[in-house]
Amino acid sequence: MNTETQRAGDLLVRTGGIIFLLGAIATLITVAPLFLGTEPFPAPAYFLCMLMGVGFALAAGGLLRSASAERRAARASGHGAAQP
Repeated sequence: MNTETQRAGDLLVRTGGIIFLLGAIATLITVAPLFLGTEPFPAPAYFLCMLMGVGFALAAGGLLRSASAERRAARASGHGAAQP
């Protein structure tokens, strides 16, 4: 069991990773017929490959959100401010 508390952006990073993985699998499946010499999939199948970019963007957004929340928390606790 994980005892870590969830932080801002964690769900976006996990969701983005899963969507990226689905897009990577779709890419492998879609490109395989080109190397095997069989009939390629129809064009709509190639749109599933775009899930890799969507997943990457979601994960990057989650990382930015997490970094922003950490920065705000550090600023609020006084650790991020310059002391004279």
